[in-house]
Amino acid sequence: MIQIQSFTFNPFQENTFILYNEHKEAIIIDPGMYDKTEQQVFFDFIEKEQIKPILLLNTHTHLDHIFGNAAVLRKFQIPSTFHELDKPVFNAASSTCALYNLNFEKAPEPSYYTNINDTLLLGEDEFQLFLTPGHSPGSICIYHAKQAFVIAGDVLFQMSIGRSDLPGGNHKSLIQSIHTSLMPLPDHTKVYCGHGPSTTIGIERMNNPFLH
Repeated sequence: MIQIQSFTFNPFQENTFILYNEHKEAIIIDPGMYDKTEQQVFFDFIEKEQIKPILLLNTHTHLDHIFGNAAVLRKFQIPSTFHELDKPVFNAASSTCALYNLNFEKAPEPSYYTNINDTLLLGEDEFQLFLTPGHSPGSICIYHAKQAFVIAGDVLFQMSIGRSDLPGGNHKSLIQSIHTSLMPLPDHTKVYCGHGPSTTIGIERMNNPFLH
């Protein structure tokens, strides 16, 4: 049984996730901790719950989703990964932060690039990875069929969709990604979004104004 713990961090109010199993093995997704205070909140939870991170996974590499990468990798010495198509976004993070006058600690290069054709494993739990470009070139979503949830990054939000006006974004590709990869999922599938509250595929299929 996968437990999902979420935190909302940084000036962009980004959602950071920890997925962990009954053995306390965990995947950290999009660590967005901006300062030492947020890092302490995050690490205190992991220590309190005796969680053992085994992987850092970025749904994409916009700065608000990777603020905490360096701190996580320094503390836990675990592999990290994102899709190779997002490498230009990752490379631009420092200069992007400078534009916003934000502090940023450059994170190490990924240990490997995510292969969409592979199954991601956490113990005996399997996750399917979807390449869902449009918000960024290498955006991915992580789907757990057994418990019917998807970590959607900034692809799909409650009654909204991700921005496509940032470098590497494409509105047509984003809409196609949502219709091709996410809308075929069962209605009851819970969607954990990169910003804002969670939703379900059924609610968004029926009501999201950007999808009609």
